[in-house]
Amino acid sequence: MNNFLQAIDTLTIKFTLGAVLLPLLAFLINLVIPGKHNKITGWVSTLAILLSCVLSVTIFSKVWNTGHLVHQQFAWFTVGDTQVYAGVLLNNLSVLMLLLVNLIALPVHIYSMAYMKDDAGYNRYFAFLSFFCFSMLALVVVDNLVLFYIAWELVGFSSYLLIGFWFSRHKAVQANKKAFIMNRIGDIGLLTAILIIYATFHTFDINILFGDHSIIKAITVYNKGEWYSPLTGSFTIPGVSYHLDDIWQFVAFIGIFLAVAAKSAQFPLHTWLPDAMEGPTSVSALIHAATMVAAGVFLLGRVYPMFNGIELNILAVVGCFTAFMAATVALTQNDLKRILAYSTISQLGYMVMAMGIGAYSSSLFHLVTHAFFKCLLFLVAGIVIHEMAHIRDDNKLDIDPQNIQNMGGLRKKMPITFIAALIGGLALIGLPFTSGYLSKDGVLIQAFQWSQGKGWIFVLIPAFAILTTWLTAFYVIRLITKVFFGDLRLQERFPGIKLHIGDGGWRYAVPLLFLAAGSLFPVFSFNPFSYEQSWLYHGMWQPGSATAEGLFHVIVPVGVNIFSVLVIYAAYRIYAKQKLNPFSQTSMLYRLSANEWYFDDIYKKYIVIPVLAMGRATFRLDRRVIDGFIHSVAYAGMSLAKAAMWTDRYIIDGFLNLIVAVVQSIGNFARRFQGGKVQYYIYSMLVVILVIFILTTLI
Repeated sequence: MNNFLQAIDTLTIKFTLGAVLLPLLAFLINLVIPGKHNKITGWVSTLAILLSCVLSVTIFSKVWNTGHLVHQQFAWFTVGDTQVYAGVLLNNLSVLMLLLVNLIALPVHIYSMAYMKDDAGYNRYFAFLSFFCFSMLALVVVDNLVLFYIAWELVGFSSYLLIGFWFSRHKAVQANKKAFIMNRIGDIGLLTAILIIYATFHTFDINILFGDHSIIKAITVYNKGEWYSPLTGSFTIPGVSYHLDDIWQFVAFIGIFLAVAAKSAQFPLHTWLPDAMEGPTSVSALIHAATMVAAGVFLLGRVYPMFNGIELNILAVVGCFTAFMAATVALTQNDLKRILAYSTISQLGYMVMAMGIGAYSSSLFHLVTHAFFKCLLFLVAGIVIHEMAHIRDDNKLDIDPQNIQNMGGLRKKMPITFIAALIGGLALIGLPFTSGYLSKDGVLIQAFQWSQGKGWIFVLIPAFAILTTWLTAFYVIRLITKVFFGDLRLQERFPGIKLHIGDGGWRYAVPLLFLAAGSLFPVFSFNPFSYEQSWLYHGMWQPGSATAEGLFHVIVPVGVNIFSVLVIYAAYRIYAKQKLNPFSQTSMLYRLSANEWYFDDIYKKYIVIPVLAMGRATFRLDRRVIDGFIHSVAYAGMSLAKAAMWTDRYIIDGFLNLIVAVVQSIGNFARRFQGGKVQYYIYSMLVVILVIFILTTLI
């Protein structure tokens, strides 16, 4: 039996490696395909992700809810006495994310072949897209923190390439730099946490650290402020007890929190995500649905056992605030993609909040359902923007094709796109019969259950979560009505414009239909009103997680959805029926929302400008003081060298040359008396005798 299981595990590992490496192979092939606009690159990437998707379905069927962990590794490298292993770890969370990434990436690839067909960077786009998918797939299956960090960095780097894909646009360059820099803050935090964990537990192995029978799950906390694990055995160094000071544990938590906040766009590191809309819309769909921004929530799921009660409360507060804040900003935005970007930030806030309140299963459930309906909404936005750009180009208009104020009445011209937008919007609101209802109501119900008996301040978490739901209903209906209902506002401004727009071909329609199906309840539960009967919820369940009990299970869904319907009706009356807008656009609250809570202004004033000023100051210090001193020393050294050279040449060498000249002159003079003539010798002797005589006489 064991041999049979080992054979199955080996085959599963091979399938996993194939699923991860196929997009990498497509990336390498696309790099060497000649021509900048060769359509074969799209088919190469799409075929690779299709095969990867098939393999991930097979892997999912072999691992999901079997109770059998698939984990194989090999010795990677040795540092001193430490042996580091690398391998693949497959549990319910791994295979779920592996399948999700592929299921979302496949329709995005099909869609992209139509959406990017006329772009000059077609080859480069699909090469980057394949590399991005490889990075995310590797992230979800690796079994140690070193490989995890490498994949984490690759996800950030590949997203940087895709966000700045149109690098000739200044805004795109600024956006990808902003995303890259803010994510580096999170990366430093994650690296710090990894080093602290390794220094304490002497291993990078995720299963050993955070698995069902891990070191951290056996930790007990003493009053002295230390973590203490008495484990010994195969998972640990025999006879060694593991201590981690409470302060360092909190530092590790802060590092992980920064990583999550950066990747999943949580306060205070959320401002890069709306600007990331400068990339192609198909990229936005993938980033916002199941890849980059999902990585932060996935990280929480991986290391969840290490958080204590205070840290979980911090996650709950930050997630709830982020969800509420982002929803308020989405209310007043007019850029179609920017509204959806803030919607993503808000929904990610729900997921982080759910982790904080102990609703682990509901958090990951919402991650999966959100992937389908948010990807759907972004692909809808891409089609709408694409068609509005056609109107602009055909009629030579100076308009922004992403501004919803220019739209309206598009449901008549784009019926499939409208139906897809309606399904995605209702799922985002969380109305019954959608997947969003199942996952979001699970979070809300468990939030009230969590707050029960903890004091009024804890009730603010579920209260603001529900308020965020109603705000979501309002801005979603505002978006749909302004885009699809009424009359096309461009025709009101330019009555003679030509309209040649539609839903597009099958490569637009098929992804929309697939994602729309995934946004409905039957995919996740046969009971449209009970998230607890969902196969996904049961598969992610952890002992000790929050549960939905008592009246909350009835009151919360009924109350939330009745009021959501009222909000939907009010928004429809305001925007679709052209009634007077009751909201003042000069009020403080409107300005707060329209200016995105002034976070960018605050960061610019108190962080960016001071940092740049410090940079300029240090540059001047370096140029004028440090370089000035070095140049002065160099000048003094050169002057001293020149003086030494002059002294050497004209004094020392001059004196020596003078002696040489004198000696040479004396020698030349004396040599004249050695000519071999006797008369000169006699004459010389006479002169010498006379000189001696004169000197003797004088003395």
